[in-house]
Amino acid sequence: MSGSQLIVSVSGIRDTTRAAAMSFATEMDRRGVPLSLLVAPRLKGKYRLADDPKTQQWLRARRTVGDAVVLHGYDQAATKSRRAEFADLPRHEARLRLMAADRVLEQVGLRTRLFAAPRWNTSEGALAALPEVGFRLALTLTSIHDLERGTVQRAWVHGIGEGFRAESWWCHALVMSAVRTARRGGQLRLAVSAAQLSRSGPRQAMIDAVDLALFHNAVPGVYRWDPFEIARAA
Repeated sequence: MSGSQLIVSVSGIRDTTRAAAMSFATEMDRRGVPLSLLVAPRLKGKYRLADDPKTQQWLRARRTVGDAVVLHGYDQAATKSRRAEFADLPRHEARLRLMAADRVLEQVGLRTRLFAAPRWNTSEGALAALPEVGFRLALTLTSIHDLERGTVQRAWVHGIGEGFRAESWWCHALVMSAVRTARRGGQLRLAVSAAQLSRSGPRQAMIDAVDLALFHNAVPGVYRWDPFEIARAA
């Protein structure tokens, strides 16, 4: 029986969480598991990726060895209703934020055509705006949207931190859920915030989930968009 697909993503990568992300990446390298790195130009506490050359350098280096870079919002500011940044944005406002974020990532050599909104929550307006700015893949809590082909692949995110809980009971439940998904050959999407990787419990739970998925023959990969095959001339 063929194994499931395994995608592991890390969010919230910045100056204060880079060391934890690097340590986790080393553990994944030992297992042959590439990472999908969710990157935002701005984060809380006046953080600016453009002013953090060490994190930029590490992200660029990781991409050269097979990791994927995914845009993860612009500044992750909550809306007036206290929902995540792209959760209820209209099309025009989402387009402006996407353009601003895209410009920053291009400037630091990390431009990507993949997008995952903060907390994986994307409004219909944002989904409509993404292809207008050149994005080809949108990742939501329950699905992977190919914006060029108009197809949707259903697969839930199993996460720790950044919108997900991080208590020990949740970590245990995540591991068990990951095993069930891997056993039935489904697409297993694991997600963890870099801040939680500095805590032994969440970090070990994510490693355990990966190890058990690999034990059940899961095939590691990253979020990616495959271009159309060029049609042969008649």
